[in-house]
Amino acid sequence: MEQNQLPTIDWGVIVYRVPSRRKHRTQAKGPNLIPILDAVFIFIFFLLMSASFIKIYEIPSDVPIVSESSPPTSNKKPLALTLIFEKDGLILKRGVPAKTIGTFGKDQNGDYDLLSLRTRLIRIKKSFLSERTIIFEPRIDVNYEKLIQVMDAVRMFRKTDEALFIKDKKDGVDTKVRQLFSNIVFGNIQS
Repeated sequence: MEQNQLPTIDWGVIVYRVPSRRKHRTQAKGPNLIPILDAVFIFIFFLLMSASFIKIYEIPSDVPIVSESSPPTSNKKPLALTLIFEKDGLILKRGVPAKTIGTFGKDQNGDYDLLSLRTRLIRIKKSFLSERTIIFEPRIDVNYEKLIQVMDAVRMFRKTDEALFIKDKKDGVDTKVRQLFSNIVFGNIQS
């Protein structure tokens, strides 16, 4: 008899073999989780591929602070530059009490005259190089896109604008002024 062959019992014509189940007992295995895990990873992959990723841009703006204490005294008059949004256009005021220093209307399309506004702001910036704050006072409901256009016109210098320089307090070196009036404060926020 060969080694790999199971023993058989010969009882005449019929040959019976010893059942193999009795010799080798195997333990029951748990469910196969590999196909389930494959499906879950494919599902996660398709979710990530179908998700739309958008960039959200934030323009920082400060809210006026209400305080009980008196403001610090200074001999220097504040610029208090204020841009008022009206139905017919923009009004630029400065000082306390506020004095109107410019009005900027709308064109036929309803867009503000931002070029004239920028020109006036650059002239003001030449006199107040360290000033960065402007107050927005919308007295009407302003379209979001129009508000952002005005904010962009007020915040930064463009490459085509005249270059302005200020002396650095630490080194005494002239540095280029890169921001026009970048600190935008909303004076009246209506809900």
